[in-house]
Amino acid sequence: MLGATGTTGGRVVEFLRGRSVPVRLATRTPGPDPRTVRFDWWDRASYSPALRGVRAVYLVAPIGVEQPVPIVELFLKVAAREGVRRVVLLGSSAVDAASTGTGALYELVRATMPEWAVLRPSWFMQNFLGDHVVAHGVRTGAIATATGEGRVAFIDPADIAAVAGHALVDETPHNTEHLLTGPEALSYADTAAILSAHLGRPIVHRAISTAEAVARYQDSGIPVEFAKLLAELDEDIRAGTEDRVTDTVRAVTGRIPRSFREFVRVHL
Repeated sequence: MLGATGTTGGRVVEFLRGRSVPVRLATRTPGPDPRTVRFDWWDRASYSPALRGVRAVYLVAPIGVEQPVPIVELFLKVAAREGVRRVVLLGSSAVDAASTGTGALYELVRATMPEWAVLRPSWFMQNFLGDHVVAHGVRTGAIATATGEGRVAFIDPADIAAVAGHALVDETPHNTEHLLTGPEALSYADTAAILSAHLGRPIVHRAISTAEAVARYQDSGIPVEFAKLLAELDEDIRAGTEDRVTDTVRAVTGRIPRSFREFVRVHL
């Protein structure tokens, strides 16, 4: 289990343990828990010990790596040599299959592993919590984005984890991409109205330019190149690329994905 302490990884662990599936947690700093093992993307010697005896891997690519294929390709070669048959890769609905960058991992997993799944979830509902720029807007009363009136079918990471869990343990391998969304596409103005009604105080969406979005991301501590990428994703939303709803969560797990209203009721 890579990314076991991340937004989706921790929930995948809960899903698997709830079904008494043995889980090995790969981390750079393993603790006393015997189920943890040391793993570091930049230490190739850590690959084989982490993978030995493992049948399936939940794969979260190294964060912040512009061209992750070389390092992930090496990891998958070691995984195949150690007997791993199935890999479930966490991708993104905002990243299409491509010949370079993160999108190139989709084809790499398909070509390397006999059993696989690529998860492409929409934007996380958890972005409205914690330290995210959107969450800051919730606290201050103004969510500022360059998305205009574009809509997103936000998804609860617990629903992503449920699909990932099934993809890891189902007897029949999925061998497909799963485009994952919540049950309803909402604009940020829609989310602001839902939050206002629940919290009992006014929250608005303020439409800003792409350049202003870059500056705001930078002000929050995000490096300039990544800030530009995030602002470009706002532009994509404004153009309608995320305005879609799929039935994949229900089809794979048998449950209806959590709505944004329910998420807000539970977490805020």
